[in-house]
Amino acid sequence: MLQAQKRPVQIYMEENPNPNSLKFVVNFMLADDGISFDYPDAESTENSPLAKELFNFAAVDRVFIASNFVTVTKKEDVAWEDIRDHVRSQIKGYLESGKPAVTQAFDKDPLFDENDSETVKKIKGILDEYIRPAVEQDGGAIVFHSFQDGVVKVLLQGSCSGCPSSTVTLKAGIENLLTRMLPNEVTSVEAEGV
Repeated sequence: MLQAQKRPVQIYMEENPNPNSLKFVVNFMLADDGISFDYPDAESTENSPLAKELFNFAAVDRVFIASNFVTVTKKEDVAWEDIRDHVRSQIKGYLESGKPAVTQAFDKDPLFDENDSETVKKIKGILDEYIRPAVEQDGGAIVFHSFQDGVVKVLLQGSCSGCPSSTVTLKAGIENLLTRMLPNEVTSVEAEGV
């Protein structure tokens, strides 16, 4: 009888600016490029059995899945040294089983909507091309939320949520870039839901 082959899974860990988050980088894609999934609690994990399993650890506060990584945010009263190897083993074992990290599929790109105004299309394009890759390096994501009266609102996800340097990233990075590239349209950038 043939046995199912285990998928070879390599995982390395990366620290990021948020001391409560750790990025677990995998040797294959977990989600389509530019698509991310943020799970602020166990109740929100209906489309991710991996995130659901990670919330079985009492120390896990948030799970974020994008491209080839999982960012886990721990509760403040727990040290990474006490749990990181357990979390890494859980992710590795889950992925070796061949199950998907996320079960949701999209018929079309959720980032772009043909009904968006020209300004919103430009804002989303700038966020996708210039901001997303840099923020993903730190294990997070900044997603367009809305644009009205010159104010761009974004959602902070993954390691960006609750990160001490997220305000600097938001104002000195994103706001600076958008107001420079779209000076007649964008006046400021704010984080929504923070």
